[in-house]
Parts: sequence; structure tokens; C-alpha cells
Amino acid sequence: MKSDFVFGDFAKIDSGFAFKSSEWISDGIPVVKIKNIKDGMVSLEDCAYISEVSAERARGYKAEGGEILISLTGYVGQVGRVLPKDSVYVNQRVGFVRPKDSKETHYVYYLLRFLRTQIEELGTGTAQANVAPKDIMKISIPTISAESRVLVGNLLSYFDQKILVNNSLSNTLENIAQAIFKSWFIDFDPVEAKMAGEKPEGMDEATAALFPDEMEESELGPVPKGWVVRSLFDCGLEIESGSRPKGGVKGFTSGVPSIGAESINGLGVFDFSKTKYIPRDFYDKMKKGKPKDFDVLLYKDGGKPGEFKPRVGMFGLGFPFSEFAINEHVFILRAPDLGEPFLYFWIRLERTLEILRNRGVKAAIPGINQQDVGTLLVIQPSQEVLKAFNKMVMTSISMILTSANESLSLTNLRDALLPRLISGELQIPEEMLIS
Repeated sequence: MKSDFVFGDFAKIDSGFAFKSSEWISDGIPVVKIKNIKDGMVSLEDCAYISEVSAERARGYKAEGGEILISLTGYVGQVGRVLPKDSVYVNQRVGFVRPKDSKETHYVYYLLRFLRTQIEELGTGTAQANVAPKDIMKISIPTISAESRVLVGNLLSYFDQKILVNNSLSNTLENIAQAIFKSWFIDFDPVEAKMAGEKPEGMDEATAALFPDEMEESELGPVPKGWVVRSLFDCGLEIESGSRPKGGVKGFTSGVPSIGAESINGLGVFDFSKTKYIPRDFYDKMKKGKPKDFDVLLYKDGGKPGEFKPRVGMFGLGFPFSEFAINEHVFILRAPDLGEPFLYFWIRLERTLEILRNRGVKAAIPGINQQDVGTLLVIQPSQEVLKAFNKMVMTSISMILTSANESLSLTNLRDALLPRLISGELQIPEEMLIS
């Protein structure tokens, strides 16, 4: 690549702080390690924590929202930005990327993503790859004008900002649906209000009329009169798992997507970097393990001995794929008597997941079976209340999945444009460069 520039002309990379292993605590101030940089962002999921004393010792190694970090060990070249709301400390082998011109911050971020393959090739080491900041700063880069650099960065950033807005909206919609579920079916707020002679808050008269104004005892404690405690099996639970070809899926780079336990992470959430495939002929012969829109998916087994962390998810409306299968580590759950939204939020309850967690760790290989799931107890409301809840919440679920599809389209367009814009292959129209 012919160029008059190297990466160091536009940014400096500094290494993070060498915290001692004795400084890690179970909760406190978040610290980013190399595993927390993924998919273009800095995730605080499963991050490390330090005390205020340790933070004071590392006060020069704090990264605020919008700052760029890069992994220097392991998956070298992974780059991510700290989310706007976050403030983190940076561990060693994570690099701070400091643009020399603040107007080119977006450009520097996307430039690093463009250079990922070259950075990986710089990695050395036998156990795991390592790359030095000084070597990254020597990489030659394409030559485009200063005006183009700013515009390219801003243009590509637009896609990510829109994706963040979509994600935020989806989180809000799911949180609202979860709050309604808790109010109606856990705290029994509408019933409590009617018992006190009050009108249920935020509820129209027709919906309020569906709720009783008395409580009665059950094996799970007081429940609204007429509601019953039943097992999921008694609620018509249908449960099935999937399969993979003998020998696994290694080596298959195309076919029908096969989703495993690692991809069960919530409503409309999917990491496409982990996509695996099974052959079309194998899929066509599968009798079970083919999800339908809005099926509840449950992570059923896997993990370390003595540890099991069940997770629940839901897909649909063509997201993440119009056609896919699950493997043997995932359950498909359907309960026609309850409806998909109610079932999803009941399984998602922390107390439900805790029951499954306790059942799962008792097995020699951590995990749950059909009996563990089907015998879960559920408070089943009247069909009128269920219908009202499912209808209302299904609107939010559909919006979340539609938003996920839009974000996927934006991601694909951004990734197609990025190398062409950064390399200068796709020229910015001259009129757009006029300030």
C-alpha cells in the first residue's frame, strides 16, 4: 500500500495499568480487560473490579465514554469505544488510543477496524499473540485528505449511533414490558388497588375489570382469587431440543445457521461472529429443533463443573435468520395455555432462573432436563388477563425484533462501506467537503 502516512501520524497508543491480582474484588469500580473489548464496543459484562484505593493508584488510566481502546494480547486488534454512560479503568495489555486531532476521533476508530488484519499479522508469541503499540503506529495507511477523514469518520459513526439508539429503545421497551409483568403477576398491583377501593394506576377500565378484587391462599402464597398454581407441564408445555451432525459443526462455513447456548442472551440479541452452520440435508431431516417466531429459547446445559447459569432468549420476524436450527444445548419452549410473552417473562424472572440454576448444578454435567423445566410452578391468571397482557406486550416484542433487523441492515451497510471509504476507493463528493 503506497502511503505518505503511518498510523502514528494520527494517534498514539498507550498501554493500560498493571493491576495486581490481589486488587481484584467482587464489586466496585469496573476495569476493562482484553475480553471486554468486542464487537466494536467496550462491554462491562463479566468485567473485573477494584477498590477506590486501587483506582487512586491508577488515576492516570481511566477511560471515559467515547474513548477508544484496543486489545494488545490474545485477539489482538479488537477495538472498541467506551459507551457514553460508562467510566472505566484500563488493565495492562489493553491500549488507550489517543487521536492527535479530536475532530478525527471517529476516523481513527474506523481506521483501526480497517487495519485489523494487519494488526493481527503483527502478533507474536507462542501461547497467545501479543502486539506492541509502537508496531501498530508504524503501519502504513491510505492517503485521503483531512476533510475526507473527518467526513468519513462522521458518516460511519452515524450508522453506529443509529444502532445504539435502536439498542436503547429495545432495552427500554423490554424493561417496560418486564415492569408491567412484575406489576400484574408478581406484585399483583391491580388486585391490591381494587382491594383498597382504588382504580389500578395507568390502566383503562376495561382492563381493570379483568382483575379480581380478592386474594386467596395457594402453595406459592396469596394469589388473586381464581388464579391457579400449575406446573408448566400442566399448562401444556411443549419442549424440545435440537441436534448437530455427528462430529459437530467444525468445518462447515455455510448451510443453515445452528444456534447454540452461547447465543441465548435475551430478546432480539445475537452475536453474528459466533454463527455456526449445519448442512442443508441434515437440517431437512431434522424432526425437532426448528424454532418458530417468538419461541422461548432456554440454555439447557454446558459450562464448568458445579456451575450453571441458565439464560433465556427469543427471536422472530426474520431475526437473526429467516431459517435456523438449535443444537442439543438449547431448549425450545412453547406453552399455548400461557402465550409466548408471558412464558418468556416468567422464565426470565430471577427467582425462576435461580430454581433452574440450583437444579442444574446438581447434575454431573451441569445442566437441566425436560423434567426440571416442566415441573416449574407458575401462577396462571385468567385467560382474559393473559390475552390482555400478551396482546399488549407482543407489540413491544415485535418492535424490538424489527429494530434488531434494522440494526443488522445498518451494520451490514456500514461494514460494506468502511473499507471503501477508508481506502479512498469510494470518493467523497467534492460538494460534501465544502464546509
